[in-house]
Amino acid sequence: MQQTDWWKKSVVYQVYPRSFYDSDGDGVGDIAGITQKLDYLKELGVDVVWLSPVYDSPNDDNGYDIRDYYSIMKEFGTMEDFDALLAAAHERGLKIIMDLVVNHTSDEHEWFVQSKSGKDNPYRDFYYWRDGKDGKEPNNWGSVFSGPAWKYDEATGQYYLHIFSKKQPDLNWENPEFRKEVYKMMKFWLDKGIDGFRMDVINFISKVNGLPNGELKEGALYGDGSPYFRNGPRIHEFLQEMNKEVLSKYDIMTVGEMPGARVHHAKVYTDPNNNELDMVFTFEHMGLDNGPGGKWDLKPLNLIDLKENLKKWQTGLHGTGWNSLYWNNHDQPRIVSRFGDDGEYRVESAKMLATCLHMLQGTPYIYQGEEIGMTNVRFDSIEQYNDVETLNMYKEKRDQGVPHEKIMESIYAKGRDNARTPMQWNDGANGGFTTGTPWIDVNPNYTQINAEQALADRNSIFYHYKHLNSLRKKHDVITTGDFNLLYRDHPALFAYDRRAGNEKLTVLCNFGRDEVVLEDEKLISEAASAEAVVQNYKDILLDKERLVLRPYEAVVFSQK
Repeated sequence: MQQTDWWKKSVVYQVYPRSFYDSDGDGVGDIAGITQKLDYLKELGVDVVWLSPVYDSPNDDNGYDIRDYYSIMKEFGTMEDFDALLAAAHERGLKIIMDLVVNHTSDEHEWFVQSKSGKDNPYRDFYYWRDGKDGKEPNNWGSVFSGPAWKYDEATGQYYLHIFSKKQPDLNWENPEFRKEVYKMMKFWLDKGIDGFRMDVINFISKVNGLPNGELKEGALYGDGSPYFRNGPRIHEFLQEMNKEVLSKYDIMTVGEMPGARVHHAKVYTDPNNNELDMVFTFEHMGLDNGPGGKWDLKPLNLIDLKENLKKWQTGLHGTGWNSLYWNNHDQPRIVSRFGDDGEYRVESAKMLATCLHMLQGTPYIYQGEEIGMTNVRFDSIEQYNDVETLNMYKEKRDQGVPHEKIMESIYAKGRDNARTPMQWNDGANGGFTTGTPWIDVNPNYTQINAEQALADRNSIFYHYKHLNSLRKKHDVITTGDFNLLYRDHPALFAYDRRAGNEKLTVLCNFGRDEVVLEDEKLISEAASAEAVVQNYKDILLDKERLVLRPYEAVVFSQK
């Protein structure tokens, strides 16, 4: 198959199906609902729709615990519904990529049911089973979702590994028979005509032999096993085999979710000469507002840290691999509440954040609702939350005596349900998401923030995103140009330029509530003769002596 790099000029829109649009009134978003909203996505100007998992699942972790890779979750519809979505998307020139979740399955998957049935079962080695040590777990690893990373099975007297929920046992990629089953499943979906995969925690699939104990940090209940399951010893071998057996046979895009991957890892994973993946998701910039205690330990963002981090990825992969660009996804809080201002300057800061990201080199990802400036939610009660990570953390912290109010502040800032409240379509009941009772409450601000209002306002965040998406098609410099960071030490200004041939873009983004005044003669002279191709205020405050950026203002100048 002749492969092309169509994804370099593309913009991806992530749909979290459970929360996107409910077509049948049962309170849960579904595949038919996505099909009904494809014209909205076409209007936005995106090219690719990434679906979070729609496979059959008991939903312990909202679909990332797969019971059957070949079936659709009943709440989401049928395989006929999926085929209709795929056909309708392709008719509109939209591509569909799916989540590939192969680090783990559900404990209700037939492979695991068989694996658990006895030590001599042929499926036993599809998973990690180990004897205990000293009457305890085989090692001291903690689960990402709190508690130990091992669950004891009374029937066979062994433990199984689960880096995530105890209902998500880890798969054993050392087993070649298992790998054949994965490749067969991938071909099933690619032969249907899907256009690629987003691969869930794909850099976790190779574990260090012996599964050694992790470092036990001060105050921690469990050891940090991540050095032994992230970017493991056979990861490149496994990805190259997957590419050879499956990916290379189709003209598709692949993106690997890779917590803990650094620039030097990503260069190897995304270098076309290595025949692995097209791009990876980095998490480094998403950890910059974490305190020493991790994501729930809140600290304000230092903009200089963000600039340095994005510069490192922009320059590190330029000419070798490829970046994925994102602020939001189903695991991250809403960016306008996180790095912007979701109150007085919600519209300006949402447009500024979009501009800052979309002018970088890489493939941008828009998460549902980002394009209308949806915000974090502050539910009154912990009972209103659904996310397994959030609920487990809450219980663990309360057991340690941490006050309810302190924990809730962390959840309001960082909880995954911030991204999972239903899409706000209009100002009617439940934001137009469902005629029934939504599976999780709608953010109460849907009466002020919704897609219907955004579509009616030519100055809305939605049309700003549409404009950014169109610029990517018109200006090759966005795709091919190099990256040069400006004003590195400025505490509120994120500025950079992009150059390719005789074309240059200068991007200026004010990340604060105070005016930024620039009196740089060279910059002012260039700006005076340049075309402003992006701006989020009606006018630009530029004269012969200075350029003033108002709160959360963004402007992009183009010179040729």
